[in-house]
Order: sequence, then structure tokens, then C-alpha cells
Amino acid sequence: MKAVVLLSGGLDSTTALAFARSNGFECYALSVDYGQRHRVELDRAATVAKALGAIEHRVVKLDLRQIGGSALTAEIAVPKDRSADDMSHGIPVTYVPARNTILLGLALGYAEVVGAFDIFIGANILDYSGYPDCRPEFLSAFANLANLATKAGTEGLGTFRVHSPLLKMTKAEIIREGVKLGVDYALTLSCYDPDATGRACGRCDSCSLRKKGFVEAGVSDPTEYVKG
Repeated sequence: MKAVVLLSGGLDSTTALAFARSNGFECYALSVDYGQRHRVELDRAATVAKALGAIEHRVVKLDLRQIGGSALTAEIAVPKDRSADDMSHGIPVTYVPARNTILLGLALGYAEVVGAFDIFIGANILDYSGYPDCRPEFLSAFANLANLATKAGTEGLGTFRVHSPLLKMTKAEIIREGVKLGVDYALTLSCYDPDATGRACGRCDSCSLRKKGFVEAGVSDPTEYVKG
């Protein structure tokens, strides 16, 4: 069985890749260079893909800075030091307009080319910053779209499925699962605003959730954070 796995180089997508591999899929990893300020994550994705035995790792370049509207693709400050309560209300400025729709669309095209009908994404609705394109309703709607919009789907060659194995797991549960699957989280980067050397800021929403996850999982956090 073949699967396309969206791989950002972060904690969640890396665990999703490990999960897909452990379930017998030949994994084709896809990363997208969309102009994100934390572009160093693409280097981490390449390292992760190799470490976890992906058959292939492709990087698609697509400049979403031309659209902007996000702290990750425009000159908007990344929020720092927000409380858990703050993170649980509203959609933050780190939301990238239509990002998961675009990424899944690219993954769908790649899947048609390699003959895969399974797409994995590391979306999750617990311990997350309120992104609407991580919800199960969206993922289900995209799977329906995939089967309507493709040659393979309309010709009945197979049924496209969107897998989100981490969807209802806390960060701690994700980390424990990843450890069982042999994931080396030192290879990953979750930070929205790393420094020039790739060290995590330790203060953005993503870093805060990652730190909390390692503490609650009882697992040592291997992340290199900026000191001070």
C-alpha cells in the first residue's frame, strides 16, 4: 500500500509519518516551501523523511507570501507568551489562509501520480491553536472532494482516504505514541519563529504546546531552545 504523508518536519507530521509506516504503508513524503518564516523546518523534514524510511521526499515551492494574511507569511509579529486560556479562544494570526486546503490539494495530486489512495496529515483538534482547517468536518469534506475531482476517483480506480491518526490525541499522547514508534523528536522543529541557527524560540504557541506535551508525557524534551 502506498500513502502520501504531508511532512512539515514538526512533531505532529513526523509522528503521522511514523504511524503510517508502522501500519504497513510505503510512504511518499511531501513538504511545501510556501514562504513560511520558519523555513528551516524543511531541512528538518528532509532529515525526518530519511530517518523514517520514506520512499521519496518531494518539496513543492509555492509562495503564499503573495497572499499574506498570516504571521507566518507576512510582516506580522508571531504571538509570544500566551496563556492556555488565550490560546483556546479565537483563531490566531499564525493561521495561514487556506493552507491545509492547498497542502492537501498538492498531496492529492502527488497521490494520483504515484498511485496512492491514502493521504496522511498530522492535524489534531486537542492542544492546538484553533485552526479551522484541522477540524474533522474539513478533513471529511476534503476526502469527498478528492473522490469527485480526480481522474482516479471518477474512473473508480480506488477511493481516496484522508487519515488524521492524531486528530483526537493530546500532545502528550502524540509524544508517547511517537516514542513507541521510535521517533527521534530531536530531529523535529515545531517553532513558528526559530532563530537563524534553527533554535526554537520557546515562547510561541507551538513551542508552548510542545513543551507542555513533553512534560505531561513524562518524556525528556530534546528541543534546542533559545536561551534567555
